[in-house]
Amino acid sequence: MKLLKDILYGVRLSAVSGSTSVMVNSICFDSRAVAIDDVFVAIRGTVVDGHDYIDKAISSGAKAIVCEVLPDVLVNEITYVEVSNGHTALAIMAANYHDNPSKNLKLIGVTGTNGKTTVSSLLYQLFRKAGYKVGLLSTIKIMVDRTEYPTSHTTPDPLKINEHLKLMNDEGVEFCFMEVSSHGIDQKRTEGLVFEGGIFTNLSHDHLDYHKTFAAYRDTKKSFFDHLQKHAFAITNIDDKNGLVMVQNTKARKYTYALKSYADYRAQVLEDQFHGQLLKIENNELWTRLIGNFNAYNMLAIYATADLLGLDKFETLRLLSELENVDGRFQYYISNEKITAIVDYAHTPDALKNVLKTINALRTGNESVITVVGCGGDRDKSKRSVMGHIASELSSKAIFTSDNPRSESPTVIIEEMEAGVEPQNIKKTLAVENRKQAIKTACQLATTNDIILVAGKGHETYQETNGKRIDFDDFKIVKELLISMDK
Repeated sequence: MKLLKDILYGVRLSAVSGSTSVMVNSICFDSRAVAIDDVFVAIRGTVVDGHDYIDKAISSGAKAIVCEVLPDVLVNEITYVEVSNGHTALAIMAANYHDNPSKNLKLIGVTGTNGKTTVSSLLYQLFRKAGYKVGLLSTIKIMVDRTEYPTSHTTPDPLKINEHLKLMNDEGVEFCFMEVSSHGIDQKRTEGLVFEGGIFTNLSHDHLDYHKTFAAYRDTKKSFFDHLQKHAFAITNIDDKNGLVMVQNTKARKYTYALKSYADYRAQVLEDQFHGQLLKIENNELWTRLIGNFNAYNMLAIYATADLLGLDKFETLRLLSELENVDGRFQYYISNEKITAIVDYAHTPDALKNVLKTINALRTGNESVITVVGCGGDRDKSKRSVMGHIASELSSKAIFTSDNPRSESPTVIIEEMEAGVEPQNIKKTLAVENRKQAIKTACQLATTNDIILVAGKGHETYQETNGKRIDFDDFKIVKELLISMDK
């Protein structure tokens, strides 16, 4: 148990009713999880307002309530704390409750539209190979050295973040690499954390269902760098037009990386093949299994980070050459019939364009590129027609299908994708609502040396429809279909 006043250290308090010198058991922001002697933090969510559940939390045994608006009727012997922002309060309280674990390791945040998972996961791989105990907080999984924990959000809630950072402290972890999403930043999930450094990958069209405007999305990402401390470093991709914007107000030490511009860290792509690419980083050649310009940027960001964290440059180059692709990121299988199937998480226009341009740059010109792609329901609708345009323009055949339709009609989503198809490309498109059938159709259409791209879900092993999740693994399905066709 902890003293409430100790947990509240650093939180801006507007008003207090009752004593803060009381012992509380744990922190909850879900009234259903409240137990005897807990402190309940009322959070205003996008769908549910925690203030509506204060009475329920008290009836479940909460000893203290932290909220933005005090209830009209205050219950005797309950401590009420009014704060200006419940999200910020929750994050700071979570850090205090676990003794501010981020201070005891070198925490690196990775943000941007694309590349967050690849950069953070490969940094975890590299530092593990270098002999360190390492942590990872990513879309795919949470790792505490060698122990894996499941995750459901790019940036988990503050309680989960600090709980796992504390586990990392207990295990002697020295470095932790963390994906930082725009939702996580906006909802203050990273408040109270002490970052050793921040990495900006790139910025393109995404999450406008949540942020409403691109400027708001950009400024949310930027605020992560605005809050870095003087001792930290900020690494930014200056080939991206928003690269310098990200770090213009940061107090952290600034470093740049680029393929096209003058920068602190530069690389050139010397060769690019389906099996890997040859890079030149600071006049040293490096062969990596990761292909495409987007991965060249990722590798350069990883190299720069490792250098700033004190790793030997030549050791870093050696370890970079050993890194394996991240699940669902340009993950490929080649059948006996020489059909190449690629599964990629590309779920934004920019990511889809990058992957298809990479594929087209590597083909000899005789192969067909068959793309299977959908768009998620209950998410940014404005990108659907753009995704449809890109897939039909850069593919020999584009099959529009379901992604995670959630509460929306898959048929309507597909129609919105089709709206972006240019007249000359209409004959190149098909609509197959059932995703497994769409993948099967692509496999049936493919002949020797053709390339199938299954985009949008990547590492996900489920499909979500009307609140239900069913098992669905793009890579497993396309591989099994191609194997069955080989027989």
